[in-house]
Amino acid sequence: MNKAHVVSFEAAMTLSQNLASTKPHLVWVSVFDALGRTLAKEITCKKNLPSYNNAALDGFAFKYEEGLSELHIKTTILAGNVVEPSLGEHECYKIMTGAKVPSDADTIIPFEECLSYDDHKIALSPNVKKGNALRLKGEEECVGAPLLGEGTCLTSRDIALLASQGISMVEVYKRLSIAVFSTGDELKSPWENASEDEIYDINALALIALLSEHGFVAHYCGVIPDNLDAATEYFARMKQYDVLVTSGGVSMGEADFVERALLKNGFEASFHGINIKPGKPTMMGKMGETIVASMPGNPLAAYVNAFLFLIPVLKKLQGQKKFHFESIRARNVEPFKVKSGRVNLVLGTLNDGEFHVFGANKYGSGMVKPLINSNALWISDEVISSVEASFEITILKF
Repeated sequence: MNKAHVVSFEAAMTLSQNLASTKPHLVWVSVFDALGRTLAKEITCKKNLPSYNNAALDGFAFKYEEGLSELHIKTTILAGNVVEPSLGEHECYKIMTGAKVPSDADTIIPFEECLSYDDHKIALSPNVKKGNALRLKGEEECVGAPLLGEGTCLTSRDIALLASQGISMVEVYKRLSIAVFSTGDELKSPWENASEDEIYDINALALIALLSEHGFVAHYCGVIPDNLDAATEYFARMKQYDVLVTSGGVSMGEADFVERALLKNGFEASFHGINIKPGKPTMMGKMGETIVASMPGNPLAAYVNAFLFLIPVLKKLQGQKKFHFESIRARNVEPFKVKSGRVNLVLGTLNDGEFHVFGANKYGSGMVKPLINSNALWISDEVISSVEASFEITILKF
């Protein structure tokens, strides 16, 4: 490994995110297909929310006056009805939730708060307040107000807001094209039979699933043989992708040829090696306009480093404004040790504000069960060597 390329955890974060220097092309999609897509243009309010004064509940609408005690029912207004103002003295409308309130009424009393009522008249409670249960036109948002900003990754709640505006098509950033593959003659795909001397390709499937959980679609491109010429030819055919994700073949072994094959295709590494455990061999850079993220071969290291370094890059490259992970403060429960002089990535479980380290932090980067039995990650600094019980730490949730 070229020692000049080994960087600190903080430098790796910065350098990896700097790779996302462009944005995808723009496309129009139906709101029915917009979930998880990233807005390319700001959405402003085109229709007041609500678009007219309406009833917040079932009841009776009337013009508030001090001392009112009994009102006669003029007519009934259902949702969808438009009734012109027509109240006489001591009259009210019977009205249903969401129905438009005529301009001569400013207060609504729900059925259950009336002292009594029948089909003709109601007896008012003396406690009703002016403006009760009346939703005013534009009180939530007015025409022209910003609703959703450029770079918003659309959720189901955002889709509800788009629907309130009668928006059927939105302009979004085109989905990234991502290729995922592994390296190693010993690897077999899940549909193949693996002998005692072979192992199944865990990384590609795990990484594709991880990307999917974060809204990205990746193509599985199989396993590259441990052969420099074959790998060089393979990478030459991959330049149409926005992002290439590899695992394995990036450490210091003689058969670890990924960087050499990439260099033959114009690859420039931003870094090759991070002062962390697990995942020291992690490499990222660009091959022309294609971002390349090469994860270690060990499953735990590949997954955790893809989570920390690759996912934020993809979100930024996709045009999303929020691409950093949200941290959570938690109380450590069991004491454990870490090695100083490097950043340690420690797996565990977050439950009710408490962090439980997995296996006293004694596990290997080639394992899978620590991932299955963890939902959170703690990132140490390079100085600390132990974490005591009740110590407050900052963690990330998977």
